Amino acid sequence: MSLSAPLVGPDALGDDYRAKPILAAQTVYHGMVWDLRKDRVDLGEAGEVSREYIEHPGAVSVVALRHRDGRDEVVLIKQYRHPVQATEWELPAGLLDVAGEAAHVAAARELAEEVDLTAATWHVLTDLFPSPGGIGEAIRVFLARDLREVPQEQRHERDGEELGMPTVWIGLEDAVTAVLTGRVTNGVAQLGILGAYAARERGWATLRAYDVPFPAHPALRGSAESSGSAGTAGSAGTAGSAATAGSAA
Repeated sequence: MSLSAPLVGPDALGDDYRAKPILAAQTVYHGMVWDLRKDRVDLGEAGEVSREYIEHPGAVSVVALRHRDGRDEVVLIKQYRHPVQATEWELPAGLLDVAGEAAHVAAARELAEEVDLTAATWHVLTDLFPSPGGIGEAIRVFLARDLREVPQEQRHERDGEELGMPTVWIGLEDAVTAVLTGRVTNGVAQLGILGAYAARERGWATLRAYDVPFPAHPALRGSAESSGSAGTAGSAGTAGSAATAGSAA
């Protein structure tokens, strides 16, 4: 069947965010950041199944891009991640753990806190589920441009794994090479870097408005964050609307 499956275009693709009926739900473990949950799910003809997974608040990540000396450069940080027991190169990122905070505002906050930058122009680059078979985390990746430094007296005081994090700029093409040669293994960084490169090759035509609905996030389906028009590539984070995101940092 696989070789005879129909060939479709991009408009035919699109994830279906309608949940199957949950017959029973139990929080098996309540953690500091996320919970372990067990659901009994009705799959219709496939019957009923039990699934355990991590319930996650979601996250945002930022590809901060500057144009200097004729090339585009992206900022990366290096942070220790104990679950994989490695210090890895990443994009600025953080959890959607502030009640009522829009994704683009959270992204602006993380950009300021982690690399001391604000941006005047914001767009949505892409969305992803990093591991949908076992964790409910949805991540929105933003593209931030027209960057400025946060004044010294307003900078965030870092601690924990963020204390003393190395921060570097790297050419976008060099970052792509680092991803493809296995030197950058963080999945969100890989997608953000490759996505920014691909979007630029398409003249940025695939960028979406900074406040476009985020239906991939389970907790935001049907909320104000996921209602309204999708916006267009050019209407997103320019001028006043993006400045709001930047000032929220």
